[in-house]
Amino acid sequence: MNNTITNCLWVDGHANEMAAYYCSIFPNSKITSENPIVVTFDLNGHKFMALNGGPKFKFNESISFMISCDNQAEIDHYWDHLTAGGKESMCGWLEDKFGVSWQVVPSMLGKLMSNPETAGKVTQRFMTMRKFIIADLMDV
Repeated sequence: MNNTITNCLWVDGHANEMAAYYCSIFPNSKITSENPIVVTFDLNGHKFMALNGGPKFKFNESISFMISCDNQAEIDHYWDHLTAGGKESMCGWLEDKFGVSWQVVPSMLGKLMSNPETAGKVTQRFMTMRKFIIADLMDV
């Protein structure tokens, strides 16, 4: 039984551009197949499909992809690339130039949030941030 889950992104005619763009940002990524309707690609071990389905459906914030980052350089890399042509939001959220929502989050946030001594202060701090700054979270 094959239980592989592939994320399908319905786009309006720019599946190839989207796949190439994401593959240029994420390490160990590649386009695995392409035709006029569907482009499949792998982003660092995660399977995606971009479907040239037309203008009927648009992305919104109810679905997002979270990138867990081990250090500030990783946060900066993903934030800078994915906000190019897109827009920043709050608490590590952004919308890329295709309208896809992403969360760029430090991997240690869960640990800080589970510590009763720091959880409240960390929450207050990150609620004012757009891009997460790890040093500011650690300084609570």
